[in-house]
Amino acid sequence: MFLEKYIQKYIWHRDEFNLVARPSNTSLLSDCNSEPLPSHLYGITYYGDNIEDEWFIVFMLVQLTKEFQDIVVRVVDSDGEFLLIEAANYLPEWADPETCDKRVYIHNGCLHIVAPEADDEVESITVGSAINEIRKDPSLTMVTKMIQECINKRIREYPQKNNGSLHKTAVYVPIAVASILRANPKIISPAVRAFCNRDQIDMKACRAMKYFPPEVRVLTRVTFTKCLYAMLVNSKYQPDRKTGWNLPPPTAKAFKAYNLGVKLACGFEILLSQSKSTAGDENDKNWKAYQRKLQEKGYFNGLLEHSKEYNQLLNKAKEYYSNHMGSDSGVISVGEQVSKLLQSLDYNTEEYKKEAENLPPDDDDSWLNIHPDELDSMLEEQYGNEKTLSLNGETNPTEFTQNVESFLNHVSSFEGAEFPKKDEAPIRPPRTNKRANAKVSFSTDTKAEETSTKVNFDPSSFACAVQNILNFVIPEDDSWDFDTDSDMSDYDTDENGTNGELNKMQELMDAMDKELAKTTIGESFLKKDDNESFEDIEAFKPVDIDMNALKNILESYQSQLGEAGPSSNMLGPMGIHLDENKCDGTK
Repeated sequence: MFLEKYIQKYIWHRDEFNLVARPSNTSLLSDCNSEPLPSHLYGITYYGDNIEDEWFIVFMLVQLTKEFQDIVVRVVDSDGEFLLIEAANYLPEWADPETCDKRVYIHNGCLHIVAPEADDEVESITVGSAINEIRKDPSLTMVTKMIQECINKRIREYPQKNNGSLHKTAVYVPIAVASILRANPKIISPAVRAFCNRDQIDMKACRAMKYFPPEVRVLTRVTFTKCLYAMLVNSKYQPDRKTGWNLPPPTAKAFKAYNLGVKLACGFEILLSQSKSTAGDENDKNWKAYQRKLQEKGYFNGLLEHSKEYNQLLNKAKEYYSNHMGSDSGVISVGEQVSKLLQSLDYNTEEYKKEAENLPPDDDDSWLNIHPDELDSMLEEQYGNEKTLSLNGETNPTEFTQNVESFLNHVSSFEGAEFPKKDEAPIRPPRTNKRANAKVSFSTDTKAEETSTKVNFDPSSFACAVQNILNFVIPEDDSWDFDTDSDMSDYDTDENGTNGELNKMQELMDAMDKELAKTTIGESFLKKDDNESFEDIEAFKPVDIDMNALKNILESYQSQLGEAGPSSNMLGPMGIHLDENKCDGTK
């Protein structure tokens, strides 16, 4: 088999990769509304918590299309056409999760997207017609270089990456567990998952330890995937002393090896305790869950339970479950393998003791702990978060406020806000006169009919007015037009209405100034050194609004103590990076 060289020693997290031949018009346990397909190869793999398994499968499928250049491959997961998620920033405008369904394929080692005839109206497509389009002229459906590069970047490190995803360490386990792992190293995966997903019934088996008693334990080197190792290390478990697990104190050097060995032995015990379950057994919780899903999907077509037609469909489901879903969906068949190995293997305690004296050191597990800076770098490398400004104690306050204002003035939608491009400038919305006796309606259309009794609420006008307030702008002319569509109160419509409102605001501002003049709050603000604009006023220094805004942001970030808070949450999406080592709000 062509793919055997890739998967021979690969440790799958859950299900192994497999392909089975399907003749035309096959519909065994498939969607009843699915289209008829020609003969093809078909496979389902439940990869569980290890996303690397999914991308390793993509790598193998790409290699398969390079070796056999006439085949076309479609691969999807629970998210749909997940290959496009990796290249989301470079997709055409018409592409979204709904319109791309059944349009993404792999052919001759490259990704292909079957585009619709018209971008404004994307119709559904069948798999058969999409394959015909690709085979007719592959150059028309091949994706751009940027999209292809995103996929290649994700899979280019395979298969060498598989060795880097392994972690080897020494553990103290019952000699039977050591012998089973030596005979079949891949069986480590279901054992770890069985332990980490244990329930109260499984805990009873762990307290009994009928098949793997702790009396005879040996030190052996075990190979995990990094995902499995992290799961086992972080799964808390206190063994029952009555069972016979005598562990050294947590401060001892050998504690980790003993603790991991206990967990691993319990995982094998759980596998064996479940090995007698068969499809349809009332004690098989996996079969019950599978049967519930079939009912939810309408597999039984509303047939009366225990009727002849119902039982025929049920027997087909049991057969499919036994052949394909037996791994945790697989826990049953693996348990039977463990039982057979337990009965057939011979144990040599002295041999393990000699090997323990020459075991290599454990692999470094410092990768379990990621520094926040490393996490930020990983996220930025993956999602390309552009840092438009690095914020620290030496940042130019004017540049900082300009970035914030640019973000606030940028037009957003219900899908979210994005940081504007550097060459984009906010556009001040048009102003119109208010009409009396009006009702409020929310709309961005400012061209309402004169006879309408509604007032359009213009979000852009409202945002501009709020921005003026935040910038302490006091109108002295008609540039601040209160008679706009965004007013939501009934004002007097005579000629003196606007002037009256301005006078009221000026009176309020004067009263506020008098109140603040009696306090020392003004001394708390940082002042500008440049006083050229106020030479006629003795000993007056204007407040540096930009510097005060920057100072308050830095002090707020320092008070977060590295945790999430208002400063990082607000500035992060704006593209402003907070430098933890240099932020000092007291300077």
